Amino acid sequence: MLTGRMMDFPLTVTHILERARAFFPNVEVVSRRADRSLDRSTYGQVYARGLRLVAALRKLGVRPGDRVATLSWNHAEHLEAYLTIPAMGAVMHTLNLRLAPSEIGYIANHAQDKVLLVDKSLLPLYTKFKADVPSIEHVIVVDGKEDGLLEYEKLLAEADPAGVTLPSLDENSAAMLCYTSGTTGSPKGVLYSHRSTVLHALVACMPDNIGIRGDDVVLPVVPMFHAAAWGLPYEAAITGAKLVFPGPHLDPESLLDLIERERVTFAGGVPTIWLGILDRLDREKGRWDLSSLRRMIVGGAAVPASMIDGFAKRHGIEIIHAWGMTEMNPLGTVARVKEQLLREGTDEQRLGYRATQGFAVPFVEQRHVSDEGEILPWDGTSMGELEVRGPWVASSYYADEGKDRFTKDGWFKTGDVVRICSEGYVRICDRSKDVIKSGGEWISSVALENALMAHPSVLEAAVFAANHPKWSERPVAAIVFREGMRASDEELAAHLASSFPKYWLPDAYVELAQIPRTSTGKFLKTKLRADYASIFEK
Repeated sequence: MLTGRMMDFPLTVTHILERARAFFPNVEVVSRRADRSLDRSTYGQVYARGLRLVAALRKLGVRPGDRVATLSWNHAEHLEAYLTIPAMGAVMHTLNLRLAPSEIGYIANHAQDKVLLVDKSLLPLYTKFKADVPSIEHVIVVDGKEDGLLEYEKLLAEADPAGVTLPSLDENSAAMLCYTSGTTGSPKGVLYSHRSTVLHALVACMPDNIGIRGDDVVLPVVPMFHAAAWGLPYEAAITGAKLVFPGPHLDPESLLDLIERERVTFAGGVPTIWLGILDRLDREKGRWDLSSLRRMIVGGAAVPASMIDGFAKRHGIEIIHAWGMTEMNPLGTVARVKEQLLREGTDEQRLGYRATQGFAVPFVEQRHVSDEGEILPWDGTSMGELEVRGPWVASSYYADEGKDRFTKDGWFKTGDVVRICSEGYVRICDRSKDVIKSGGEWISSVALENALMAHPSVLEAAVFAANHPKWSERPVAAIVFREGMRASDEELAAHLASSFPKYWLPDAYVELAQIPRTSTGKFLKTKLRADYASIFEK
C-alpha cells in the first residue's frame, strides 16, 4: 500500500484552546450572573485563567485521566473548565443539575469524580448527594465563598501558571464524560475523545450544518451540562465567535433581553424554550429588536412546523431543526433543504422538509431497521428504529454497560422510530418507548403533537398512551393553552380529523398548566403515562 506523505497531527481540544488565545484574544465572552449583572471577559483572559486552573488542579493532585466534575450554569468559568481540563489530560465531567440529587450522586459516584467545581447557588443541591460520592476529594466553589470549601477565585489567584506546560495528548484520549438522562434505566456514561470533539466541531461549523462564523455572537441556551452544550462552546472558540452565556436566567423575557442587548446572531436550545419565546413575541410584537438574530438551532425534541413557520413569517427569524443524542457528541442530522428542493418545491413542501429531523451530516451514516433486523428502504413509509455510526458516535458506554444498544456490525441503536424518505430526510415518529400501539397499529405521538401545536389556541401539546380495556393502548393529549385562549375537545378533534385516520385521534384531552419535563427540557411522557394510566377505566 502506498501511504500519503502527510503529518500525523493530533486533533485535540488543546488546539482549540491555543487557537482562541493566538488569534482571538480580544473577542468577548459575556456571562449573566445570578443577580442579572453582566460580566465581560475575553478568550485571552479565559486562556490565562485556564492555565491557572490547570496549575491549581495539579496542585490538588489531579492527574491525566482523572474526572473533574462541574455542577454549574453557563458562564465563563464553565468555559475555562471546558477548554483547559481536557487540555491538561484530565476528563471534564458535566453533572446535570436538573436531575434528582440521588441521580446526580449515582452519576458522580459511577464516574468516580475526584474534584467538583460547583456554583455557590448550587451548594444546597450538592449537600443532598455529597454523602453518595466518597471519591470527591476537593470541592471548589465558583462565584462565591463557603466555609470549609475551596474558593475558585482564590485558587486561581494563588496558582503559578509560569511553569505550566500542556501535555502532548493522544487524540483518542478521553476529553469529556457526559451521561444520558436515564429516563429508561440507570444513566449511562458517554466518553468523548479529543478526536471526536474536534471533528464534531469542524463539521458542525460548516455553513450547511450548524454554521457558526467568526462574526457571530453565539448564545448557548442549551445547558453546558447537557451533551457538551451541543459543542457550541468549542465551535465558537474555534471560529473566534463572541460567546454570550445566559447563566440561570432562561425565561423568555431574560433571553430576549440578552439577545437584544448583546446583538446575538446565533442561538441554540430545545423547542420548549423557543415555543415560550414565540408566544411572548406574538403577544408583545415590536417590544424587542431582534434584527441581529440570523439563525436559531433547535434540537432535543421534534420541532412543530407551526413554530418554524411562525418565527419565519411573523418575526423573520430562521429556525434550523437538528437532531442528535448524547451518544453522538451530539450532532447527527440537520434539516437543511437541498438546493434542488428549494427551487422545485412548494412553500408547503419546503416547510415539510424543514420540520423533519433532516439528513445525516458528513461522516455520520444512517439507516433504519425493522424489529426483525431487516434494513428498510428509504421510501417514506417503512417505519423502523434509526441506527447511526460515525467518528463521533459512541462505540460503547463507559464501564461497558448497555451492550445491547450496539450492533455486531458497528451501529448504534438510537431508540428512535423513524421513516426515511427517498431524499434521505429522517422523520422521527416516536421514541421506541413512547410509540402508541393501539389494536395492533402504530400511532405517532410526535405527528399528533406537531399538528395540535399548529392550532391557534394551543401553546404546547404532548400525546401519550394510556391503557385501554379493548385496544390495549389509546392516545391521550395533554394540552397547555395560550394565555386567554381555549378550545373544546371537539374543536381539537376536528382540527386533527383532516390530517389523520380516525383511529389515530386522541380519545381524551387533558388541560394542564404546564407539561412535565425531563432534565433536558423534553416532555416527560413517562409521568403523563403514570398519572393518566387508568383514564379509560373510570
